[in-house]
Amino acid sequence: MSDLPLSLLNDFQRDFPLTPRPFDGIAQRLGLELEELLDTLRRLTREGVISRVGAVFRPNRVGASTLAAIAVPDARLAEVARLVSARPEVNHNYEREHRLNLWFVAAAANPQELEQVLRGIERQTGLPVLRLPMVQDYHIDLGFDLRPTVGRSGRRPHKAAPAQPLALDALDYALVEAIQEGLPLVARPYAEIAAFIGVPEAEVLARLGRLLDHGIIKRLGIIVRHHELGFRANAMVVWNIPDARVDECGRCVGASGLVNLCYQRPRRLPDWPYNLFCMIHGKDRDAVLAHLEHLRDQCGLTDFPCEVLFSKQRFKQTGARYLAARSKAEAL
Repeated sequence: MSDLPLSLLNDFQRDFPLTPRPFDGIAQRLGLELEELLDTLRRLTREGVISRVGAVFRPNRVGASTLAAIAVPDARLAEVARLVSARPEVNHNYEREHRLNLWFVAAAANPQELEQVLRGIERQTGLPVLRLPMVQDYHIDLGFDLRPTVGRSGRRPHKAAPAQPLALDALDYALVEAIQEGLPLVARPYAEIAAFIGVPEAEVLARLGRLLDHGIIKRLGIIVRHHELGFRANAMVVWNIPDARVDECGRCVGASGLVNLCYQRPRRLPDWPYNLFCMIHGKDRDAVLAHLEHLRDQCGLTDFPCEVLFSKQRFKQTGARYLAARSKAEAL
């Protein structure tokens, strides 16, 4: 990759400007004309290198979501994966090395709608779905440092959210609906969003800033697709941690700089005893395993039961759609 796309993709994955013309400053920093920058972003999006320029939302603060898994007979894997991926509520869908071999993430406007989606998948496939919603998050990022030889998440200092949770109103939800699939790649994206939801541009900027301050938006910037950028190995690593120590271990893993995601999720006994999950990405399998060994030593995890579920096939990877998006023709 040449220096220009590398700098664009590496340096603007977060802290996206909340200004009326956010792309102007990026273009200036890269020595580009505005339209040249926008054309580059559109091209990288078409090529699948960029998922979107937009927001990563904190799970279960906007709508409801869950990680889920199915044990699929090998002969039916392609069929079942196709049925699961066809659901608009499913945003990630992978085959992993495990008896539970199909893992996906589903999101919906509320827990009731999410449960309807999961039951619909069970009816369609004739297979039970293991539900593993998030209990606690210790690190959510999925940003990638593209310059080192081995990918690390580039852990940044945690910004504490205000103690008082933010109550979302109808306009906040309209804003989430408008941006959940990404910002428009135009000179004034916030003005276009404002026209879509019927408010002044300044209101959009203020509300996005508030969502960021309260941690509802975890990151605003360029969302890259890791596989296309050379991070071809990824593993979901799961541990069985004593309940009294799961927060301590989760905080250590989340702050390690060695993972992109770290969550506590519920055990589902007797078949699933694991309660601490993290995602490790690397250029290859050996890099992921090297990260894992560092992580075990760094956080004192050596003695806890653990499984490593490497990804085998990616069936779907998109941004989460919590709300059914209207077309612009409906709104304008």
